[in-house]
Amino acid sequence: MAVLKIARMGHPVLARIADPVADPTAPEIRRLVEDMIETMADAPGIGLAAPQVHVPLRVVVFFVPAGRTAPGDEPGSLPEGVPLTALINPIIQPLSDVMAEDWEGCLSLPGMVGLVPRHTHILYRGMNTRGEAIAVEAQGMHARVVQHECDHLDGLLYPRRMTDLSTFGYKEEMDKGDTPIREFDE
Repeated sequence: MAVLKIARMGHPVLARIADPVADPTAPEIRRLVEDMIETMADAPGIGLAAPQVHVPLRVVVFFVPAGRTAPGDEPGSLPEGVPLTALINPIIQPLSDVMAEDWEGCLSLPGMVGLVPRHTHILYRGMNTRGEAIAVEAQGMHARVVQHECDHLDGLLYPRRMTDLSTFGYKEEMDKGDTPIREFDE
């Protein structure tokens, strides 16, 4: 396994649509997933998409730490968090029109944060590295993380989802306001 270099905002790999993975069970895909997990842990982060490590394929890895919540989470939800997941060729379907804003960070925009609207309830589908189908209903923080990571596969960074750029800036500076910002670093 290896820690890979993370592409930063402005790199062309982050602006393009990633290619589908032909064979989710291929050894090179399993190796990529292992390297992405190691890179995410080293960063540290809670999600990473293959384009962020200069590989334009539709692969994401993520987890949600126990107790992390976001608007749209039911009170007391996610006590155990969401286990580490590798998702290949994901498709997201919103299950509600309800959107909520929350703070996000991104390993490709180090030190930056922004207030981003996301669907609070989604269904995501894809494959794992064993070639098994995955279909999961997600809400709140879980839904937010998956949407954030899958945006990378379509060449979107979170500032393009923001509706008010006055809420975009360096976390260190924005923390000097009345309320410290608790974002997820992708």
